[in-house]
Amino acid sequence: MPSKTLDPAALGPDAAKLASLAPLGTRALTALASGGLIQMLDPESQIFCYRLNRGPNGMTREGLSRRYTYMTLLGLHRMETRGRQPSPIAVNSTFQTLLGNGSTVDNLGDLGLILWVCALVAPEQLEQVYSAFGVKTALSRFQGADEGRTMELAWFLTGLAHSTLAGFELPGAAELAEKTYQLLKQNQGNHGVFGHLTKGGSVLGHFRSRIGSFADQVYPIYALTNFARAYQAPRALDMARSCADAICRRQGPLGQWWWHYDAITGKVFQRYPVYAVHQHGMAPMTLLALGEAMDLDFGPWIDKGLAWINGNNELAADLRETSSQIIWRCVQPRRSFEVYCREFSNFLKPAEPTKLVGDLGIKFECRPYELGWLLYAFAGRERD
Repeated sequence: MPSKTLDPAALGPDAAKLASLAPLGTRALTALASGGLIQMLDPESQIFCYRLNRGPNGMTREGLSRRYTYMTLLGLHRMETRGRQPSPIAVNSTFQTLLGNGSTVDNLGDLGLILWVCALVAPEQLEQVYSAFGVKTALSRFQGADEGRTMELAWFLTGLAHSTLAGFELPGAAELAEKTYQLLKQNQGNHGVFGHLTKGGSVLGHFRSRIGSFADQVYPIYALTNFARAYQAPRALDMARSCADAICRRQGPLGQWWWHYDAITGKVFQRYPVYAVHQHGMAPMTLLALGEAMDLDFGPWIDKGLAWINGNNELAADLRETSSQIIWRCVQPRRSFEVYCREFSNFLKPAEPTKLVGDLGIKFECRPYELGWLLYAFAGRERD
């Protein structure tokens, strides 16, 4: 872990309590994720399913997702390289299947994921992939760039950064990365929070430019961290740190990483659902990366988020299903519309958060990328 510890008290009155938490083991979590992913791979297509759902006849695979497969391969590859544990699935072979299976891309985010995987799994193919997928013209071709969608810009920037970190100077990549960075920069508010997209002319567009999901926070932090590493851009690290401080300051009393944030005020806009992948995967992977880059220790916030998974949550329920080797997707409102209206009212007129324990339940499904990000965060960093 990084040696320079953040001062929790600087991030709010409740944050100081985080430092007293005992460290939680992650070795069992990575073992669970590795085993659980086997059942999520469709044997015929060699693509991961969209989700594993609990039904009356047990767990069943539903749909296929190339996007989730790219994410999952990142976690399995990290388990092999940093965790030095054999992957239950042939990572490179599955990636080659995706590339050779008439792979087409219709959005900037998926293109970024392909570059990201290629840079780590098969860097010798980067030049071929760069050319075959028309990366040089991506910002002018895809809607995600036109609308300035934060998550997609972040994935694309991450792919470009990892390509450079892999030692390849792809034609025009540095200029593309700088332009993507500038587009992403427009979406960050004064309090460090990112909106979902660049401001639009419509009422809906203005609202979405203001409200960003948790994904709209963590993926930019990770992207900016790697952009700074690849292109010696310390200002990008400052942006990443500002966003990390914002989400840590707003972490819930039980370690919850909330769902939506307001880029103008920096406040939480919508708390529920609380997703398990935010707790065990996305927050840890991005805070650990930033911590290593800036010699900071985000461990107290990561540990509290993990404790939420293990039963220190609103329902006092362990979200791990060890018999199926999965982690249930989220804790969500049973009456979502009613709760949404209540939270929107609280946003307009701040008040003490309403206790929702009686309204909450567990969503009994798991998606492969969730376990993939868990491995990406903790493989090679396990502790008992």
